[in-house]
Amino acid sequence: MKAAIIPVTPLQQNCSLIWCTKTMRAALIDPGGDLDKLKLGVERAGVTLEKILVTHGHLDHCGQAGMLAEELGLEIEGPHEADRFWISRLDEDGGKYGMEARVFEPDRWLEDGDTVTVGELTLEVIHCPGHTPGHVVFFHRPSQFAVVGDVLFQGSIGRTDFPMGNHQDLIDAITQKLWPLGNDVTFIPGHGPVSTFGRERQTNAFVSDYALEVVR
Repeated sequence: MKAAIIPVTPLQQNCSLIWCTKTMRAALIDPGGDLDKLKLGVERAGVTLEKILVTHGHLDHCGQAGMLAEELGLEIEGPHEADRFWISRLDEDGGKYGMEARVFEPDRWLEDGDTVTVGELTLEVIHCPGHTPGHVVFFHRPSQFAVVGDVLFQGSIGRTDFPMGNHQDLIDAITQKLWPLGNDVTFIPGHGPVSTFGRERQTNAFVSDYALEVVR
């Protein structure tokens, strides 16, 4: 598989274009906005877009997912249905932030343990609540690669002060669901640079092994 990051919206959200190198079939993960920029990225990569994947229901991650799906005839998979609350307010939140957004209904809500396919790739779905209640992570085990949305960043973690956020749920999701996948896993976060789980276990001020030991 291959992946490319295309930052979108004024919040510079990392929309990920991932594709199967054997079939050149692709998916966009979290197309929050700037659709012309995303379509150009797909064209330049020389791939065929087959679906949209969504990690969670916040505006910058999925505000224009429904618009793109309608325009290109694509299905949307994700997030977990616990984020229906957030998706139902996309029109309202778009107005608040001066961004065009539209409520949508995914073709498939995802559960922990589900899988999604892109070409001949199979990605595991990991439900990681905390930033939002229905946040999911997409993990490709053969290449030790994950797209984690706003669960984890290089040097930080997702905010939990939004409605329905829960700090302890987020810490538990990271340490109990992501860390066991291995230190070598490279991840694309929802914002900022790529990192690895091993690096964050060593250096992240919120969820490093040292930081959590000090808290205990």
